[in-house]
Amino acid sequence: MKSLTVQKLIGVRIANEILMYIRTRRKGGKEVSLYEPIGTDREGNEIQLYDVMETDEPDIPEKIDLKENIQKLYEKVENELSQREKLVLKMRYGLYNGEQYTQREIASQLGISRSYVSRIEKSAITKLRSFFE
Repeated sequence: MKSLTVQKLIGVRIANEILMYIRTRRKGGKEVSLYEPIGTDREGNEIQLYDVMETDEPDIPEKIDLKENIQKLYEKVENELSQREKLVLKMRYGLYNGEQYTQREIASQLGISRSYVSRIEKSAITKLRSFFE
């Protein structure tokens, strides 16, 4: 009885080794194109591997657009906001590679109330937002 169980185990191990060998050969032996069709969507359009791949990296046009928007934002901060609004945004969001602070910390440093810091911040953001809409 034991010999039959041992034989089954050996058979299973051998089968697993053969399957691993076949899978390895299959993986290495076939090149895959990113533009190779892998199926169709609900409307019957062809889906390619490239369409479903995810990446954390933004596309180059997105990077360029982001860089331009950041530059525009800094220009508007310098040219359109009061000194106090600039200071509050700089401290609140760490602009110009600065440290970020809470509204309470900013209020304490500037000697004003936290609610006044909130109003200044909201006003400055509203001004900046209008340039990006």
